[in-house]
Amino acid sequence: MPFDYLEARARLFNTPLLVTPAKAAVLAEVLASRASWGWAVDIIAATDNPREGVEAGLGDAYRAGPDKIFAEADGVAVIRVRGTLVQRNGLEPHCGMTGYDGIGLKLDAAVADPSIRAVVLDIDSPGGQVPGCFDLADRIFAARDVKPVWAIVNETAASAAYALASQCDRVIVPRTGFAGSVGVVTMHVDWSRALDADGVKVTLIHAGAHKVDGTPYAPLPDEVREDIQADIDAVRAIFVETVARGRAMAPADVAATEAKTFLGGDAVAAGFADAVMAPEDAFQALLDALDGRPVTA
Repeated sequence: MPFDYLEARARLFNTPLLVTPAKAAVLAEVLASRASWGWAVDIIAATDNPREGVEAGLGDAYRAGPDKIFAEADGVAVIRVRGTLVQRNGLEPHCGMTGYDGIGLKLDAAVADPSIRAVVLDIDSPGGQVPGCFDLADRIFAARDVKPVWAIVNETAASAAYALASQCDRVIVPRTGFAGSVGVVTMHVDWSRALDADGVKVTLIHAGAHKVDGTPYAPLPDEVREDIQADIDAVRAIFVETVARGRAMAPADVAATEAKTFLGGDAVAAGFADAVMAPEDAFQALLDALDGRPVTA
């Protein structure tokens, strides 16, 4: 399937994102280089800069059966949350993206399956789009009333990925893993100087004073920047309330982290995780809890 640069551009620019600034910059650079764009990116940020996680996986024991859409081991459904999170990307991750739609379908199937005792979200993601994120977070939170749902960070759960992780019963992070980044970022692209250099003039004929607010064909006016800031502040408020609900924290305490991302034990100290364990050990701890054996963390 050919890569749709116009679709990718629409998802990435001039819209609020729940993604780390480091990942946003990488996406912008890759997209720009592959599409031969020569513009500059203006980042309006309310987040911090964590390191990216390392794809590790929880091993090869997890296999989807012929009648299941999710991987399973010992009666536990394992749903991998990988790469950039987007609203719609199909059932399985591809092109470095995972769809909220696919995660939701697997979650619903696992919750409804009587052979499944618990659900694990195996997460290594810097976050992604706003659309679809909080609706899926609500579904994860509701699933806790039916079956145990654990988030195993493997090794990054940042921004949108942390919004999902925070709704689980327990969040387990490895000592080199990161969790947090409860913030929002919007990237505004101003192509006007590049177009001038190429001898191209774009004239926007529109009805409605705000119809072309934030257009990439002109510098960003201060009043439009303020409106964009208001929008991302509103999204962040939803994010903060969502994390506070999932983690049983005061919203003020979540907001006070100022979108910081926490390493290992610091995530536990901040209330963003419950224990520090390697992913394989975290999975075993869940099996122990399900079988009534003592859990060490």
